[in-house]
Amino acid sequence: MTRLIAAAAIAAAILVPAGPASAKVLKLEIVKTESPAFEGRSFGSVGTYDRILARATIAVAPGDSHNTIIVDLDKAPRNAQGLVEAVTDVEILRPTNAANGNRRLFYEAINRGGKLSFALFNDNNPVVNDLVKASDAGNGFLMNRGYTIVWNGWQGDIVPGGGRLTFSPPTVPGVTGLAREEFVFDNTTNPVSAPLSYPAADLDPSHAKLTVREREADERNAPQDLSFKYDGEGKVLISRPANFDAGAIYELVYPAKDSKVMGLGLATTRDIVSFLRYEQADSAGNPNVLAGSIDKAIGFGLSQSGRYLHDFIYLGFNADESGRTVFEGLMPHISGGKKTFTNYRFAQPGRSPYQHADMVYPGSEFPFTYPVTTDVLTGKTDGLLARCLAANNCPKIIKSDSEIEFYQQRASLVVTDTKGDAIAMPDNVRLFFLSNLQHFALANSKPEMTKTCQLPTNPLNAGPSVRALLVAMDAWITNGTEPPKSRYPSRADGTLVAPTKADVGFPDIPGFPYKGTMTRPVLIDFGTMPPTKGKPYPIFLPKTDADGRAVAGVHLPTLEAPAATHTGWNVRKAGFSEGELCENNGSFVPFASTKDERLKTGDPRLSLAERYPHEGDRAAAIEKAAKQLVQDRLLLEEDVKIFTNATN
Repeated sequence: MTRLIAAAAIAAAILVPAGPASAKVLKLEIVKTESPAFEGRSFGSVGTYDRILARATIAVAPGDSHNTIIVDLDKAPRNAQGLVEAVTDVEILRPTNAANGNRRLFYEAINRGGKLSFALFNDNNPVVNDLVKASDAGNGFLMNRGYTIVWNGWQGDIVPGGGRLTFSPPTVPGVTGLAREEFVFDNTTNPVSAPLSYPAADLDPSHAKLTVREREADERNAPQDLSFKYDGEGKVLISRPANFDAGAIYELVYPAKDSKVMGLGLATTRDIVSFLRYEQADSAGNPNVLAGSIDKAIGFGLSQSGRYLHDFIYLGFNADESGRTVFEGLMPHISGGKKTFTNYRFAQPGRSPYQHADMVYPGSEFPFTYPVTTDVLTGKTDGLLARCLAANNCPKIIKSDSEIEFYQQRASLVVTDTKGDAIAMPDNVRLFFLSNLQHFALANSKPEMTKTCQLPTNPLNAGPSVRALLVAMDAWITNGTEPPKSRYPSRADGTLVAPTKADVGFPDIPGFPYKGTMTRPVLIDFGTMPPTKGKPYPIFLPKTDADGRAVAGVHLPTLEAPAATHTGWNVRKAGFSEGELCENNGSFVPFASTKDERLKTGDPRLSLAERYPHEGDRAAAIEKAAKQLVQDRLLLEEDVKIFTNATN
């Protein structure tokens, strides 16, 4: 079996002195400039913005110690100067009058080619990738504060279109090996077509292996009525067997070709941001459109792109080839204790190991947290900050997670070692648990039923929290103002507990039995195909009160005076692998209106009438909670009205 080639984590490599600085932006080609952008909309004292669409060609030196960690970079084609090139889309929003900007570069690592930061910081609903209309700026938060905003493509398998930003890494010539796909179709189409991440190197189905299982923890099966055929090099047509429902997992291991140097996307982010911060012109003499206007840079990533920021810092990319700092601050949001499947041969950056699928893809292995610790299962000593500590270029980090990260994304391993004991964060790291939020919800969301989940989704939005945390990060990197202290569940204070109903304390809500279903991380042997599971890591969950509200973390004002139980997790309904976690969806279960109503159903949670006996009680409690969060610097004064107006 061909072994997956993982990124090396050799501590000695980070101490090798860099050679001559060669990483560069060869060309930043301006494709289009919109001035002013957003149909001329003006943003407070900053004024209008320009939107710049560009294509950048970067080149890196394969032998430079800042780059040697990139898998297969040494096998990639080189230009006449011996450098490896790649091309990426770049998009920039800058104040039309640079003097009105705040001299901060806000970089969003895009999620599967798309921009999500405006949905959080600017309250965009729906998500918009092609930022053209005045309304596409949402509430204007980032622009009102004068940020220069930058995006570039980093994921090398994104299909163009829909405003998505693409990245074109080189293909590794002459390399073949085994690749693995998992498909959860959530439909009953039969036969069903499925795309392959890489072209098949051999179109003989007997040289591949297809299996099916109802749940991730089940044994793999190959029943006689399961089969497939190739539909060209890039697709397969699967004939589905009887007795498996719509949520079943199909796994295909097949011979693949045309692996890409996906890890080069990390260097692309590094070099684009470094160029925009420090250089006057590209190698072709074209001027840097941000020259002289940036003093500090903050990197933000959400979900997949938050995990990408974990890779970015872990693999040592916060310094360019000249040793200059790329980001002073990083803000990984809803990333849990995971990384990505990016810097590997036959990488699939879009994968994320979940309880019901993708469990044994890379990105889920040690280290899970920032400080350097020792893995009791392997004896390996490492941490996400190991390289930047050795290089003395660690950024400030403000990490925020929702509740589902504890159920799906190994978040408890961020604050425990692999024995299950509490660990302390270094001084440059702050952790915030956004209590009872689901993975992602847009501003002004409403609970809604989905095709696969048993209960309505959780509408609570993280925007107010992340806006306050961005302001805190800016002050931290600008003048050293300490941000609020971490608010995250901990074994040390009893707010992070064993994953049993008794320990968690979740209430017995009628029609919503609590079973503590969660991802159970294990040591994975990637030397087999498919990878095999080994010994388990200890895992814990946030303790809740009698309403199912987490005891620890940042409580939005509505959670301090709740009208329902909100959870970050939901479960799959019948016909879709019933009882498994329903991906990143949360749940919403309203309280009864009266005591009589709740007693009839056996609901232990107090009714609305019992909680708020007088008109205005709930509104007063919400206002009080909002003002306290403002005092704690975890809510902006301008966002108080989001909560107080909702109760009027």
